[in-house]
Parts: sequence; structure tokens; C-alpha cells
Amino acid sequence: MRLVITPELLIAAYRQGAFPMGRGRDDPDLVWLSPLRRGVLPLDRLHVGRSLRKVLRKAPFAVTVDRDFAGVVDACAAPAPDREDTWITPQIADLYVQLHARGFAHSVECWIDGGLAGGLYGVSIGAAFFGESMFSRHTEASKVALVHLVARLRAGGFALLDTQFTTEHLRGMGAVEIARPAYLKALNLAIDQPASFTPPDAAIEAEIAKLIG
Repeated sequence: MRLVITPELLIAAYRQGAFPMGRGRDDPDLVWLSPLRRGVLPLDRLHVGRSLRKVLRKAPFAVTVDRDFAGVVDACAAPAPDREDTWITPQIADLYVQLHARGFAHSVECWIDGGLAGGLYGVSIGAAFFGESMFSRHTEASKVALVHLVARLRAGGFALLDTQFTTEHLRGMGAVEIARPAYLKALNLAIDQPASFTPPDAAIEAEIAKLIG
């Protein structure tokens, strides 16, 4: 009998350090992962390069939060030049939309000329944020979304930004890998701490100013 995955089960899995992925867009089965080496982005070590700082100062994108969560998930699941298939199956997309409706999942969107230019989404539990996926249709758009996410998490009192894995893109912005025991220790410390994903705008802007330098 196939396990029925509910939003409640998904939250319980995150609390234990596991997350689901699909083998492919059309595969109905999901796999649960808890990597031996876990990607995290220390919130006090975000690296914002010179070119990205220039983009942030020019502010070419309108940045919003939770304005189009489903649209961000769909964009993250769409085929890309370097990725013909995706782990974001229709079942996974529906589960995260349900989490969003319950206040556990959030998106950061970058807009240009009324269209989505880039963004990211993830899950928020206590003072831990679990980044799920990001996309970019314009240069630096996903990086801008990540900077705004980190500023929001810092302003809201978060303690952990879990990136699950590391990529060249994320490593360039400060992500590192840590062993699973160290990750679980950090997770256990963060998961039941109070934090706010909607801190005052002034506090977020202050954090962005610090990150831009």
C-alpha cells in the first residue's frame, strides 16, 4: 500500500531532518532524503558579490513575498536548458501549496515589467527555514530573491537556513556542507524557537542595507 503523504506528515519529516523528492516529473513515487552531508547557508555569512551589490542598489526588480506562491513552484518545476526533468512532481507541488495555505511555506518573488523574473520557495518551522527550490529568468534575479530572504530571516530571528544540498551558485553566496549530526543538532535548536517570517519592513530594509554594505 502506497503511503499517503499529508501536510502533517511533511511537517513531521522536516522536524526530523528529512524531505521528499520525486524521481521525475511523471513518477508517482517519492523518496525521502536525509543526506549525510547537508547544505546550509549561515545567516551571518551570506556573501554578496560586487556585481550583485550593484544590482541590489539599482533595484531593477519589484520584490514581493507570498504574492504568487503557486507560480513560483511552477516556475521552479519548469524545464530549463540544464534540466529537462524535475524532482518537483505534481504531488509535491500540491503538497507545498497546501503548506502555503496553512502558513508553513513561503515564496519570494522578483518581478520585472509585470512578469516573474525569478524567485524561490521553502518551508518555515520555528526558527528554521528549509529552502526548496529557486529559479531565474533574468540575470541575478534568483540571487536577489535569496538576499531578500536572508534579510527577512535575520530580521525575523531565524537561526537556520537549510539549503538541503549545495550548488556552485549557492556556494558562491556562502553555503557550506555540514555533517548530518551537526545539522540535526542545529535543527533541534532552531525548530522550536520562535521566529517571524513577517518582521517589520524597516527591520528587513536595515538588514538589506547591512548586506549591501
